[in-house]
Amino acid sequence: MVYAPGRSGRPGAWLPEVEPVTEQELESCPFCAGREDRTPPQTLVLGDPWRVRVVPNLYPAFERQEVVIHTPEHIRSFAELDDDQIELVAEAWEQRRASEPDGELLEIVNEGRLAGASLPHTHSQLVWMQGPPPAVTAEHPGQLPELLADELLRRGGVVAAVHPFGAGPYECLIGPPDGEGSLADGLLLLRELVRRLQAAEGARPWNAWRHAGPPWHIHFAPRLTALAAVELGAGIYINVMPPEQAAEKLRLS
Repeated sequence: MVYAPGRSGRPGAWLPEVEPVTEQELESCPFCAGREDRTPPQTLVLGDPWRVRVVPNLYPAFERQEVVIHTPEHIRSFAELDDDQIELVAEAWEQRRASEPDGELLEIVNEGRLAGASLPHTHSQLVWMQGPPPAVTAEHPGQLPELLADELLRRGGVVAAVHPFGAGPYECLIGPPDGEGSLADGLLLLRELVRRLQAAEGARPWNAWRHAGPPWHIHFAPRLTALAAVELGAGIYINVMPPEQAAEKLRLS
């Protein structure tokens, strides 16, 4: 990992913001209430009428892959969900994890087309794998308290901090440094990070994923810059924003 803040001013250094909503999007979105027949049959529903639905992914990359629809309203950003809705999303993740305890489940969020989202209606995905993926096995869970030491936000026993070795601008970690903390608190902190990112930089694409641990933790990776041949070919990530600068901007937002 290399920090190169001087490269932030070069032409084309920054990726564009998330595209604005269109009438076609509003008319065709299959995740909105009243269009339940446009998705496969649900595997979980929370609320009556529903507030969160889980359905099989129509275009899975893995044998088992599901979509968690975060809200029946056409809300585009995780940042716009209220506390109750975030807690229902956390409950859906936990219930689906409990339904298949023997698999390795990766919960992910892609927001914005440049982050891989095919539909703008806020949602997450659940991906079951045969075993721990390479990114999980490469981690050292015992380092989590150290990585979270420069605390940016706290809720209950869960902390959010700018990643001291982030691959891109504003990359953060969320988790319980002492091993105790609720997933709902983690997702509420994720929402706050997205809100602060939007205040600092506008509506930007981002990814997030949860590693189950122990201890569990969430990676938050805004997509402000593109991966180029050095990153892909050498595995060396060039970050144009040092962590202390990212933390200062997020604290002020």
